[in-house]
Amino acid sequence: MLLKIKNLKSIIKFNQYLLICLTCLVTQVVSSQIIIEEDEVVEVETDTIDRSQSRKIDGVAAVVGEYIILDSDIDNTILQLKAQGASMEGVTRCQLFGKLLEDKLYAHQAVQDSVVVSDAEIRSAVDYQLQQFLDQSGKTMEELIAFYNKADEKSFRDEMFEINKSNKLASEMQRKIIEEVEVTPEEVRQFYSKIPVEERPTFGTELKVSQIVIEPEVSEENKQKAIDQLKQFKADIIENGASFRQKVVLYTDDTESIKTGGLYTLYRKKPRMVKEFRDVAFSLQEGEISEPFETEFGYHIIYLEKIRGQEFDVRHILIMPEVSQDAVLAAKSEIETIRQRIVDGDISFAEAALEFSDEKETKSEGGLLINPATQDYNFELTRMDPELYGQIQDLKDNEVSLIITDRGRTGNVKFKIMMVSDRIDEHVADFSRDYLKIKELALNEKRFKVIEEWQEEKIMETYIKINGEYRDCEFSSNWLKK
Repeated sequence: MLLKIKNLKSIIKFNQYLLICLTCLVTQVVSSQIIIEEDEVVEVETDTIDRSQSRKIDGVAAVVGEYIILDSDIDNTILQLKAQGASMEGVTRCQLFGKLLEDKLYAHQAVQDSVVVSDAEIRSAVDYQLQQFLDQSGKTMEELIAFYNKADEKSFRDEMFEINKSNKLASEMQRKIIEEVEVTPEEVRQFYSKIPVEERPTFGTELKVSQIVIEPEVSEENKQKAIDQLKQFKADIIENGASFRQKVVLYTDDTESIKTGGLYTLYRKKPRMVKEFRDVAFSLQEGEISEPFETEFGYHIIYLEKIRGQEFDVRHILIMPEVSQDAVLAAKSEIETIRQRIVDGDISFAEAALEFSDEKETKSEGGLLINPATQDYNFELTRMDPELYGQIQDLKDNEVSLIITDRGRTGNVKFKIMMVSDRIDEHVADFSRDYLKIKELALNEKRFKVIEEWQEEKIMETYIKINGEYRDCEFSSNWLKK
């Protein structure tokens, strides 16, 4: 059972990693997405495999539904993984081929199940990838088109769009398969009871982490500057026909969204983004631009680009008001005073967090951080985020750290103090103490079984043809339908 748990974890991580890498693979190769008969061969670009040949004959390794897998797809997957720094030790060509088969099966079934992905989001991703091509290669668009032997920019973009869409469909289908899988407390108990005592997992040293955060205050003058700037953007777009996307690229402080032109897809039934953002987005009409509004990240304007049922494609521009040096110094002085009061015993850490901390998520909990992996307050040292570990590794229980200078989510400087408590040494899994971790293991096992059953069923229902040497692979799934 323990071996199965370990295998399950490695399989899930491996699949997630490969999915990311296969999405990135579009930056290296463009291939067709049509059904081809077993003995037919096609010519495709293979510069990433052999630069000494501009073209070569590329055979069809497999057909899954309406999708094909070419020999070069496997070669390029290996190259891309190596370029990402992944170790290929113990990973066979057949295993990678099996993963490609899975992805195409997911994408095929997503089409059958009418899974919808945002074309606008896919196009924005293609725009970003092409820009990455140009930046990294130093080539012009014309040189890039010639390098990949494409007819023109439109055909290049169209093929990149299809591959990106296929990968997105696959990931959405995977999510759909397991999104409603849950485990009951009784299932968790049964899962735990079936693990032999001598095989129960060992959890490393755990502890709780608390912090108090003080952020410099933004002056009203600087807040108004941000608002006025956003109003100017809106006026320029409406009155002069300026591009919202271009404004995003040039001015937004949400750097992560630049690659998609500020695009986010919101779902009414699946909260994403902070409440203030959602409330404004869902109040707009298609094609409308909001007035500037404030969230904890700064000030925004939103453009509602498209409504598709319960899905809203929105673009936004974020402006974060500047923080003055005086405000920074005042914040540092405040946290120095707070720390000294805690050290002197005038106030407890939890009381100080509740009264003074600027971090909304933790102040009501006395500064306690929630572990995002387990959703409880305990952190396992060996699995802690490296940055967090570096901040608390030398602290003794209930010792207050020195003042740490950090960066908030908005990128502005902030100051914090930290403390660790309730340290628990390495121990064998205990049902009561480690319930949430055991629940996660039980849930992963159940998800894995659901995926296995789904694959078994869909493989039998779907047209699948494995060609040539790949018929000799030993697959974990019944791809050969024996």
